[in-house]
Amino acid sequence: MLESAMLWLQHADPYAVYIFLFLIAFLENVFPPIPGDVPIAFIGYLIYSHSGITFVGSLLWSTVGSAVGFMLVYLLSRSLVLKLYAEGDNMVHNRLSRSVHRLFPPSDMELLRQKFAAHGYLAVLVNRFLFGSRSVIAVMAGLMHLRAFFVFLAATASALAWNVLLLSGGFFMGSKWQEIGSYLVLYTLPVTVVFLLVLLFSAWRFVKHRKQVSD
Repeated sequence: MLESAMLWLQHADPYAVYIFLFLIAFLENVFPPIPGDVPIAFIGYLIYSHSGITFVGSLLWSTVGSAVGFMLVYLLSRSLVLKLYAEGDNMVHNRLSRSVHRLFPPSDMELLRQKFAAHGYLAVLVNRFLFGSRSVIAVMAGLMHLRAFFVFLAATASALAWNVLLLSGGFFMGSKWQEIGSYLVLYTLPVTVVFLLVLLFSAWRFVKHRKQVSD
């Protein structure tokens, strides 16, 4: 199916290509199994041979699609948390809320937000460069109830930087654009490892501090 889409893109109207860019970038965030990086890199390659497609237009629509998709998942996650931590008005809601509260007590959730808010925004900022965890970051940002405005800015900046790499890679690699996946690993793995180390260190300090307080 992806090959058929790429064949169609080679002869599609520029506006149709931009709509495709928006949709593939949007859907990749909402439905993670959908591949978004490869088609965007392919369109970067098409910029070289397709006179109607521009780099700026491709970057704009792919970035908007990524940001909107990320924010949708974030808002859905945030809405769910608000409902679970609100006073319920039926038995099912109360039982579900109590189950969640046993695992994540409201007091602990508030403390986690205070301690890890900065890391949450950092995760959103680098989410496009984290290996296989983009949608997870959007969900966690909602769970931590991070501020929507800053989440939007960080998600947009991350998508912008990532799409510049994809489109530029597809453009400069030419007919070898399909090899871009192996090069992207060089960006994602180091960033992922460093971020996980920072997160693990912060979690260790948090647990240590809680134990000292309890003692």
